[in-house]
Amino acid sequence: MPPPPPLLLLLLFLGPQGAGGAQTPNASAEGCQIIHPPWEGGIRYRGLTRDQVKAISFLPVDYEIEYVCRGEREVVGPKVRKCLANGSWTEMDTPSRCVRICSRSYLMLENGKVFLTGGDLPALDGARVDFRCDPDFHLVGASRSACSQGQWSSPKPRCQVTRTPHSERRAVYIGALFPMSGGWPGGQACQPAVEMALEDVNSRRDILPDYELKLIHHDSQCDPGQATKYLYELLYNDPIKIILMPGCSSVSTLVAEAARMWNLIVLSYGSSSPALSNRQRFPTFFRTHPSATLHNPTRVKLFEKWGWKKIATIQQTTEVFTSTLDDLEERVKEAGIEITFRQSFFSDPAVPVKNLKRQDARIIVGLFYETEARKVFCEVYKERLFGKKYVWFLIGWYADNWFKTYDPSINCTVDEMTEAVEGHITTEIVMLNPANTRSISNMTSQEFVEKLTKRLKRHPEETGGFQEAPLAYDAIWALALALNKTSGGGGRAGVRLEDFNYNNQTITDQIYRAMNSSSFEGVSGHVVFDASGSRMAWTLIEQLQGGSYKKIGYYDSTKDDLSWSKTDKWIGGSPPADQTLVIKTFRFLSQKLFISVSVLSSLGIVLAVVCLSFNIYNSHVRYIQNSQPTLNNLTAVGCSLALAAVFPLGLDGYHIGRNQFPFVCQARLWLLGLGFSLGYGSMFTKIWWVHTVFTKKEEKKEWRKTLEPWKLYATVGLLVGTDLLTLAVWQIVDPLHRTIETFAKEEPKEDIDVSILPQLEHCSSRKMNTWLGVCGGAWGVCGVCVCRAAVWGKSVSTEKINDHRAVGMAIYNVAVLCLITAPVTMILSSQQDAAFAFASLAIVFSSYITLVVLFVPKMRRLITRGEWQSEAQDTMKTGSSTNNHEEEKSRLLEKENRELEKIIAEKEERVSELRRQLQSRQQLRARRPPPTPPGPSGGLPRGPPELPDRLSCDGSRVHLLYK
Repeated sequence: MPPPPPLLLLLLFLGPQGAGGAQTPNASAEGCQIIHPPWEGGIRYRGLTRDQVKAISFLPVDYEIEYVCRGEREVVGPKVRKCLANGSWTEMDTPSRCVRICSRSYLMLENGKVFLTGGDLPALDGARVDFRCDPDFHLVGASRSACSQGQWSSPKPRCQVTRTPHSERRAVYIGALFPMSGGWPGGQACQPAVEMALEDVNSRRDILPDYELKLIHHDSQCDPGQATKYLYELLYNDPIKIILMPGCSSVSTLVAEAARMWNLIVLSYGSSSPALSNRQRFPTFFRTHPSATLHNPTRVKLFEKWGWKKIATIQQTTEVFTSTLDDLEERVKEAGIEITFRQSFFSDPAVPVKNLKRQDARIIVGLFYETEARKVFCEVYKERLFGKKYVWFLIGWYADNWFKTYDPSINCTVDEMTEAVEGHITTEIVMLNPANTRSISNMTSQEFVEKLTKRLKRHPEETGGFQEAPLAYDAIWALALALNKTSGGGGRAGVRLEDFNYNNQTITDQIYRAMNSSSFEGVSGHVVFDASGSRMAWTLIEQLQGGSYKKIGYYDSTKDDLSWSKTDKWIGGSPPADQTLVIKTFRFLSQKLFISVSVLSSLGIVLAVVCLSFNIYNSHVRYIQNSQPTLNNLTAVGCSLALAAVFPLGLDGYHIGRNQFPFVCQARLWLLGLGFSLGYGSMFTKIWWVHTVFTKKEEKKEWRKTLEPWKLYATVGLLVGTDLLTLAVWQIVDPLHRTIETFAKEEPKEDIDVSILPQLEHCSSRKMNTWLGVCGGAWGVCGVCVCRAAVWGKSVSTEKINDHRAVGMAIYNVAVLCLITAPVTMILSSQQDAAFAFASLAIVFSSYITLVVLFVPKMRRLITRGEWQSEAQDTMKTGSSTNNHEEEKSRLLEKENRELEKIIAEKEERVSELRRQLQSRQQLRARRPPPTPPGPSGGLPRGPPELPDRLSCDGSRVHLLYK
């Protein structure tokens, strides 16, 4: 061809190579094959339903799966696997199994030791434990228990010690403030619970065997002012109190700040303010009532359970919710979870809700009071921020029908509110152990409720603090166990509690350490304190299903134990993804288009080979010789290389891997560049030399006769060498490589919560535009010169290059085609099919045009006229080597015409000279005397004397001069 000019060369590297659809042959390079779940277990796929999982075979790179086990089983091995870029899952050398386990509580024994044999942590089937008590303790219960099918063969024993008689026991006093009235009259039920706990503790032989706990209490009325008065009395009146027990948060704040000055430990049973978790401000404060931030560990656990890594929050601007949210942010960060959006409002939540919608928030934690909750969810309904794609987490202490309550501040109906809140999750602190297990007091939670109810004077629903009573009961047990550890109960070396005074910080520090390490089973659940002194309790998890709350699980943050009832229901059939699952898909080239163009290119290569063979076979023919056949051969080879570039131009990720892509890019560049240089350079050389030789006729007459072929070959070699050097430097300094163009996300045709992220592969380099500018600029200048020379050369006729008119026609057609195709392909660079079609067809048609225009007329002439003889043969038959050639005839006629013109000029000059002589002769005769009389014969006078021979004019000769 002339392979396409520089603009088309530019497009072939900028053009995308891919066509819509997921890759097939190289799926392992872009995803991992689905693996089977373990026995008695399953695999959780984020954002995919069961039908969708069955319908696919591969999952994308960076996708994570989570193993889950059925029943009382636990995953042994990797719990989460991630799809790697090489198509494999992480840690595939370690299998994941579901193994039945027994309770871990049997692996610890207070005042004793446990020996585990036949298994490993966690306790598996076949494991056996042996119990041994410390000195001065005896074992109550079986000394051995075996694990079988998730159950221990016998109840857990305990170690007891002989108790000192009551008459010899020393009293330890507790100062308590019970709010019997006021904003929260929790003392009405909490005081009887404390008294009941003191009775139970003092009756035990293994706890404080040498001491007896006694209570001194007052009614604080949940008023800091009233509490100040009674605090003064407790501190300044005998006996010395070893600990203080306030009730509501406002009183606890006052007492805890003052207690540090008196070296007193403060243990609260009814304070939930997050501010009390400040250890710098309240260094000796503990509470069995969980902090409001206790919801956060449960939320984090649920986030991890459902595989959510990104959440959003919206809160009412108050101190309690701000501090709770700050705590949540720290916890999720430790768990590797990100709070992507944090919104707040004072009274109007409209704008924050819109922001959540705009930011594509999916998992949303809401912290606000009940009245504001109605406002929020009215806006949620308007923004359609609910349904199968969204999950809301709310506080669990709202009324059960809070969303149905009439509220004049919102303009949503009950049905709209019911639709908006459907499926949300709530978390609520559990203050009574839901499990039917015995606590350290040897009572179940139900037995405690029954016993406490009998002690109350009123109905439990009418008694303030009835829900918090288990917390007060367990507070006494926590204190008793801490004091027991401090005093050296059970034979350990300890301190004398009776030596405590308000200046003795040593005993206070030991009580603090013992309290801080408390861990036991109470009637309110497992009792343990975190680093801030707050109780770590169970949390009830509920979900709104069909307009009513259903229990779906409990979470014990102390043991990191999630008890799941598997009753959760989801609108979409499965928990939604924490964000729109983005599946990357490459746009690959249409295979029908690629095959069609490849067929055309292959036919073009066959045509180029035919033309090349024809030209070589007939190189002895004079007509072929006069067309510079070597340059035509280079043109045919260049067309073949350019047509061959179509094949790597259509190769993309559908056929090759990413590692092979740079080689394909190099093939495109070198095939097209070399083909362009050979084809376009050889034709440029013809046109340029025709223009150069015939520009000045008089000066270059000899050049026309002796135009040596080596000059043409040298010109082509210079052009090709320059191109090869430029391409070599380009690929050494800044080689082509695979780049990815990413498009806007697309929604799938199916109603699934995923987005398609189309991507397109390109061949590019860092300084792509610079290199293309260098190559294109050089060939652009050559192209302008060629077009100018081709226009002038139309009227030139020369025997040395007899096909220059055909070359000019080919250049015109190719230039026009490329000028049209180049800008269109640049505009369509992101549309792989259209860009490939324009670029490849431009190459194919340019090559076809060049081959047909340059070679077909030669074939036709030789076939129709039978001009197959060589120059020597033609001379033997006709006596003239040029009789049968129009160009030779024209040359002979021109030569003959010039000779005749020369002869005529010489004859005319001779005639003029003769005329001058004749005229001189006549003048001479006119000056002579008259003629003599007639002779004697009397005849006519004699004629003029005869002219000399040299002055005679032969009429026939003159005729020849003017013939």
